[in-house]
Amino acid sequence: MKILVLNAGSSSQKSCLYEITESALPTEPLQPLWEGKVKWTQDRGVAEIKVKSATGGVLEEEIYADSRPAHVAYMLHTLTRGSTKVISQLSEIDGVGHRVVHGGQDYRASVVITDEVKKAIARLSNLAPAHNPAALEGIAAIEKSLGNIPQVAVFDTGFHSHIPDAAAIYPGPYEWIEQGIRRYGFHGISHEYCSKRAAQILGRDLASLRIITCHLGNGCSLAAIKNGRSVDTTMGFTPLDGLMMGSRSGSVDPGILIHLLRQSNYSAERLDYVLNKASGLRGISGVSSDLPQVMEAIAQGNYRAQLAWDMYVHRLRSGIGAMLASLGGLDVLVFTAGVGENSPAIRQAACDAFGFLGMKIDPEKNTRKPVDEDIATTESGVRVLVIHTQEDWAIATWTWQHLISR
Repeated sequence: MKILVLNAGSSSQKSCLYEITESALPTEPLQPLWEGKVKWTQDRGVAEIKVKSATGGVLEEEIYADSRPAHVAYMLHTLTRGSTKVISQLSEIDGVGHRVVHGGQDYRASVVITDEVKKAIARLSNLAPAHNPAALEGIAAIEKSLGNIPQVAVFDTGFHSHIPDAAAIYPGPYEWIEQGIRRYGFHGISHEYCSKRAAQILGRDLASLRIITCHLGNGCSLAAIKNGRSVDTTMGFTPLDGLMMGSRSGSVDPGILIHLLRQSNYSAERLDYVLNKASGLRGISGVSSDLPQVMEAIAQGNYRAQLAWDMYVHRLRSGIGAMLASLGGLDVLVFTAGVGENSPAIRQAACDAFGFLGMKIDPEKNTRKPVDEDIATTESGVRVLVIHTQEDWAIATWTWQHLISR
């Protein structure tokens, strides 16, 4: 069974093709037969296409077209031609899975896409304006290229939909609840995948583990997972809440925003830009939203870069502490995504604060680029894992489950 995955971003579109047997899912994640990425430049009529196949075929070029669906259609055609060809015709694809950032309160699990589902994704675009419309464009591109093929929506908010009301509801007026203003959480596909993978690596029953997953990329969030379910998370109504991130502020005193609106003549648009694009590591360091560049500036004696690092670590430790309280203890701490997987210094700094739990990581294991590995010492009271998050594989498995149940 061949399953195509589309992971739509505001300025990019990633795709993978997997082949999964119809009898059972493999115990280990499969490598894709084909991977493609479209990245849009500031001129939306121009797109950078990068494609590679498992057999070594590579394609890189710029194309010109008048719409996202046209760019995606072009990328899909590389499946059947040239050095990146892995199938004879697009009709060999059995189903398509899509990452959809926001499912609101309507969708707590993945679902086969219907007209009703598309309307809901569109309606929820006001909560994820940079992502839900992009997912809809991807769905439309598949309909145009592949016709009436089964498509499945896998929601980033779905994994967090069972968070208790006490953790999910904001302490504003009760009317907010009726307006759908609550903590939704994000990165759910990654958090769920990593918690299952952690149990698998440790040979433990997921339901027996108290896990904190740290998804640290340009966007950052934590999840507290108990009995295999998310019971708390740091991102909230939007992905702006919670930890300090690459260019997002994370949580700030809302009184600051009122002050800026009143005293500094900020508009809503300017606030949006500052909080999402000009804050976090970038805003404090003045160097970059990229942690390695901030670390290079620290080595050169840059005070603001050092301050950004110290704040990032402080917020991360505080967030882990909050998740710890929601779990009432901790068995496993997981690091994943770009920073989580590639920064030994961040992992060490985060873990140093929790020695009182008996948490101790092995410095050698931590620095040798671990992948899906326990880096804690044998005597550590908490297992510490570095896991390569595979959201696309998770989406493919959910899609497979819907296809075999039809």
